Formats: sequence, C-alpha cells, structure tokens
Amino acid sequence: MTKASFREAIRMGMADAMREDDSVVLMGEDLRGGKGGLNPDQTIEAFGGVFGVTKGLWTEFGDKRVIDTPITESAILGMAAGAAATGLRPVAELMFMDFFGVAYDMIYNQAAKFRYMFGGKAKTPLVMRGIIGAGVGAAAQHSNSPYNLFTSTAGVKVVVPSNAYDARGLLLQSIRDDDPVIFCEHKAIYDVKMEIPDAPYAIPLGVANYTRLGTDVTIVALGNLVNAANRVADKLAAEGISVEVVDPRTTSPLDEVAILESVASTGRLVVVDESSNRCGFGHDVVALAATQVFDELRAPIQLVVPPHTPVPFSPALEAQWVPSDARIEAAVRKVVGA
Repeated sequence: MTKASFREAIRMGMADAMREDDSVVLMGEDLRGGKGGLNPDQTIEAFGGVFGVTKGLWTEFGDKRVIDTPITESAILGMAAGAAATGLRPVAELMFMDFFGVAYDMIYNQAAKFRYMFGGKAKTPLVMRGIIGAGVGAAAQHSNSPYNLFTSTAGVKVVVPSNAYDARGLLLQSIRDDDPVIFCEHKAIYDVKMEIPDAPYAIPLGVANYTRLGTDVTIVALGNLVNAANRVADKLAAEGISVEVVDPRTTSPLDEVAILESVASTGRLVVVDESSNRCGFGHDVVALAATQVFDELRAPIQLVVPPHTPVPFSPALEAQWVPSDARIEAAVRKVVGA
C-alpha cells in the first residue's frame, strides 16, 4: 500500500494507463511546460499542468505522448476527438471545467454523437480531465462544478471521484472506456491523502460506494461533499442518529439501484450537491427518489445546494455559498425530526 494524495493518485492512474496501452496520449496546456525560456535545455518538466498533476509523466513517456498545446480549449478538445476517432486514447486536460463552454461543440455535438451517428462503427475513447469546485478563493470563473451539464449530454460518461483511491481506479477505467468520459477533479481535495494499492486497479463506472452505513437517513453526495457528509454522519452517530452516505462516483451512468435501495431502507433522504441551484444533479436524484420510492419515504426530501448565483470571490461570501457541514447537519436533523 502507498499513501497518496488525490493529485498523486490521478497521476498514477494516467501512468497506469500509459504503461498498459501505447495508444494513450496526454494533451493540454503546460502538461510539461517551460520548453521555451523557462526551460531552455529541455531536460526537465517545469510545470506538469496548472496544479502539477502531470509532472513527471513527460520524463517517462516523452514528447510524442505528453503533448503541450496552445491556449485554445476548442483546439484541445477538437484534436482529442479526432485522435480518438482514428485509434488513439487521448486524455485531454481542460484545466478548469469552467472553460468547457469554449469547446462545448466538440463535446456536445461531436464526440458525444460519433458512435450513434455512425451506427456503432465509430468509437471515441477520449477522457476530458478538468478541475471543479468552490471553497478555495478561485472566484466565479474558476470555481464551478458543471457536471450536471455534462450529465445531461447523451453519449458521454461523467465521473466525480471523492478520494484518492477512487480517483486512480476510476481514471484507469475511464481511459479504457470506448466512449467519451468527463473526469471532474475537485481542487479542494488535491492534497488529501489516503492509503491506496501499489499495483494498478480499475473501478467500474456506474457503481456507487457506501462510505457510511446507517439506518435513519440517507445522504447522497458527490466529490468533496462526500467528505462533508461523512463528517456529519460521524458527528451524528455519537448522538444515536444513524446516517448512510452514498457516493454515486459517476453521474452517468448512475447507480440508481444503490441510491433507491438505501432510500427505501432508511425512509429519509438528504441530497447534497455543488453543481447548481436549478436543474442540478441533486434535483435529478430528488426526482429519482420521489418517482420510484415515494411510498417508502417517512419525511420530505431535503436538498442542500448553493444559491443561484456565481461563486463569490469574497472568502466570507464563498463560505456561505458552498454547502457546509452545518447546513447538511441541519437538513439531516430536519428529516429525522419529521
């Protein structure tokens, strides 16, 4: 076993895939970095991406498989879609997921539809990596979590890991997948460490994880908010309130069975989501439970989401914007009291 951070686990997942399959290539801005004035002898990697996630991969795999691109998201995703259609398995880094709008045609109208439009004869095995999440003072253009928009796009798969173990295993599986996968990495947990296996491993897409087992109420959460839900569950356990936490891991495909079985068992549901106050992933889960297991519910469903505003830059306002432990705890107490 190795103690690795979320950031290191993602790097390990990419290295696992690149050693396994020579067709896997990385592309994005500053994945190596510094090939000009910052690194005139071209013997070291200066950056490894904006958060240093890919640092070290160029040293092992070289220029042909770790490709620095110009600052143009549409070209990065266009190149990735074309490369995937011709037999490569590109992993394209978009830096912040907020920038997806610049390249959305390449996802929504191209890569997502290739297999369908060509009668199953075309595959598009590409992974688009990007950073999501508020809570670190990155302001309105670098803090969103638009996985709900990707989830609504037929033809793509969407992964939102909450810890290092899941990140490595889900990324290897995503790169192996023959369909486009959007891989969302919450910046607030990049340095959070945990024990993970030394050898490569894959986690199937569409299989949820129960991070806490309980009998009184179910919390469904994604990404960094899984950790908040776990903290609330541990706190309330000391008071005799038994909380079950379900981490879907992927929003498409979604493990509906795991969610519905948990809600039917506890009879109460709190959904915690950072994507959007309107038409968000949380609303999707609420609708699923309300239409499928309504008769099992003992209390109205609670939804904990941000306000319908851009993410504030002010630390004080941002702390109010992000769904907090206190708001999650209040929602649990409300449904248990009901």
